[in-house]
Amino acid sequence: MRCRVVLAGMIAAGTLLFAGHAAADTVPPNTTPTSMDMPGVPGRTSISLRVDFLNLQWGTANDTESRSGLSLVKLYMVDYALRHGDRSAQDRQLAERMIRYSDDSAADAIAAKYPNAIDAEAAEYGLPATHSGPTWGQSYTSTADITKFLDRKMTTDPGSPILGWMATASPVAADGTAQNWGTARLPGVIGNKWGWSDYGPPQVGSASYGPGFTISAQTDGGPGDQTADVLSGLAGAVLGAHPPVHGIGAGR
Repeated sequence: MRCRVVLAGMIAAGTLLFAGHAAADTVPPNTTPTSMDMPGVPGRTSISLRVDFLNLQWGTANDTESRSGLSLVKLYMVDYALRHGDRSAQDRQLAERMIRYSDDSAADAIAAKYPNAIDAEAAEYGLPATHSGPTWGQSYTSTADITKFLDRKMTTDPGSPILGWMATASPVAADGTAQNWGTARLPGVIGNKWGWSDYGPPQVGSASYGPGFTISAQTDGGPGDQTADVLSGLAGAVLGAHPPVHGIGAGR
């Protein structure tokens, strides 16, 4: 309960601040945000959070680490197809399924058509930990790269279908997986994308955006592990930046 109260307060305050800013008062998209640590998160999880209108970035010590991109790299693939592809109705239909339903067969089709999509996106957006693998499912990215990408979409391309499809993501993926963990569990979130591994030890990822913020997490573990790490990590970061006052945030 404490985590949710602290996080709800942070997001609510941020939402009000964001709503009160005119477009001319927002931080320029290329300004480097002030970085702050996110303590107490197990090494199994990488988390990165950008609060654009405050020009702040929280992150775990490993948030720039190149990790398995899982289905989060579908964000890059779709962005490339929409902006640099042939603009066909088929591409758009495949792209929507990749974001809303995390459809792997749709991703296979887009990857076959645009094999350089992930590397091209990494170069265009300046994503140093992002690179392709033998297949799109074996590609790599970092949580810092994901939040940077989503932040750019929100600030420079707010009408992108990607953001709309994230906001209408299906509760159940194409393969039957429930899409309901990690960053999606934070208050104030509007849109989400999830990723997971079907092979080897469990790995999960999630990426979300809300009014003026973007966040991503990747965990060597299951959905429950990631949700716990995200909630505790965000609460710890906020409490570290703003110590409890009059008992708020203390105890359970």
